[in-house]
Formats: sequence, structure tokens, C-alpha cells
Amino acid sequence: MPCTVSMTVNGKAVSREVEERTLLVTFLRDQIGLTGTHVGCDTSQCGACVVHVDGRSVKSCTMLAVQADGAAVTTIEGLAAADGTLHPMQAAFREHHGLQCGFCTPGMVMSAVDLVTNHPSPTEQEVREGLEGNICRCTGYHNIVKAVMAGAEAMQGGTMKAAAE
Repeated sequence: MPCTVSMTVNGKAVSREVEERTLLVTFLRDQIGLTGTHVGCDTSQCGACVVHVDGRSVKSCTMLAVQADGAAVTTIEGLAAADGTLHPMQAAFREHHGLQCGFCTPGMVMSAVDLVTNHPSPTEQEVREGLEGNICRCTGYHNIVKAVMAGAEAMQGGTMKAAAE
């Protein structure tokens, strides 16, 4: 049975009629047209679908759109500034080659931002543990961890030079 869901997505109010069983990831991709959030597994294993709901990292393939009714949702498209300036974590992933094919990157970046927001100066081990719910089949994680460490420093007002060394 259709119902109306309303939420703020990337700072903009949206309201759509959806089936009650519609997943948040489907709502974002098919109803709103934000395709940066990827569907990799549909079983909450890969983390490609991570978004922020009310400031918390959530795998959007495991959340119904109706559960996000009234919430503030941020997708990978909403991290960059309005003028296109990349978020420090996005810039760090680019600078430190924290991606290859790019399929897992949106979820990795969103998870990394949440990790650093909650643990401003993570150790390498904390980064590795914090990204356990995200799978990358290309990189072997070395550059992803470097990127997250640099992004953490940049989010705290530092530069990305230290992680580049």
C-alpha cells in the first residue's frame, strides 16, 4: 500500500509516495535520482550503500524509506560544498588513490566520515576496524587506509601531507 515519506536529503526537503516495502537505497536512487549510493549485495555485507541518517552511518539497503521519514539524510552527493569543493575525506581519497573501480568508494567515504566524526584522530588499526563493514574487491585497502588517515587529519584542520609520506 503506498504511503508518503518526507525527509531532508542533502539539505533539501523531499516528499514522495512509495510502497511501504521500499528500501531507502531504492528511494534515493529511483525516486530522488541520487545514484552515488550503490547497491552491491542487498544483504548488508558490502557497505556500498552507506549513507548518513540523522548524522549516523547506515547501510541503506537494510533500512526502509518509511523508517527515514522525517530524518535528515546525507548521501555522497551531499558531502561536497555547494560550490563543488570536495569534502576533506573525498579529497583525501582522490589524493591518496583510495579507489580503483570506484564502486565501493561512496560507501567507504561515508563510513570514513562517520568514523572520523566519532573518533577524530583514529589509529590505523581503528580505521581498519571501522571499515570492516565495507568491502573493496580491488585495492587491498592499503591506500584506502592512507586516505582515511589523511582525511581525518584534514577534517581536524590539518593538511594531508603527513599521510602522503
